[in-house]
Amino acid sequence: MGQTFDELVSEAAAAPVDGWDFSWLDGRATEERPSWGYQRLMSRRLAGVTAALDIDTGGGEVLAGAEVFPPTMVATESWPPNLALATARLHPRGVVVVATRDEPWLPFADEAFDLVTSRHATVVRWAEIARVLRPGGEYLAQQIGPATMRELFEFFLGPQPAKWAELEPDTQTSQAQAAGLEVLQMRLERMRAEFFDVGAVIYFLRKVIWTVPDFTVERYRERLRDMHERIEADGAFVAHSTRLLVEARKPN
Repeated sequence: MGQTFDELVSEAAAAPVDGWDFSWLDGRATEERPSWGYQRLMSRRLAGVTAALDIDTGGGEVLAGAEVFPPTMVATESWPPNLALATARLHPRGVVVVATRDEPWLPFADEAFDLVTSRHATVVRWAEIARVLRPGGEYLAQQIGPATMRELFEFFLGPQPAKWAELEPDTQTSQAQAAGLEVLQMRLERMRAEFFDVGAVIYFLRKVIWTVPDFTVERYRERLRDMHERIEADGAFVAHSTRLLVEARKPN
């Protein structure tokens, strides 16, 4: 016999959500990955530059997968639990990890980097990215796409069609160009995700906090009970994530 609703809720509410490791969800949820292999692309680019910046590095899990770092390698992170993880993981490899807040600027000099990377940044500071890039330097990112996990969002908050416009490829392209960057690629993919119990949903929403920004177990307990019953009946709750592969260059 499977776990009860209360057991699933208690377990997921107590699980630690530091860092960007989703192994707690093994066997409880699945999500397709983008076809382009961001970590491999990033690693290849890092090997060919002299100074690079990784924005919003999380716990440093993705950046740590790079085989070679340039002589100057800097990462930023604003969330203290992730900052501690990133520091422990990246400092031994010579990466400088800089604590930031959610300010609109990057704490670096003009034209400091040949390459700026980012994976899953929720706010893209195009003007600042352009400022810290050297002429000819590039930005490579895997960004959150429009309507990502829309089914989850709307299950709790209802339809909000205006919410996703900011993340549309055309909007992101216009913002990059307005900052003075040349967009080389803006590629969108949509991937299927399945949650096999309500605990997996709770864990995901506690960790990926922008999905349902005001989520707490207490606030949405009755809606979570509805989801539990739906998963029990259907076998899974299905949603779709979207990702943008972005490549842009600062003109010489």
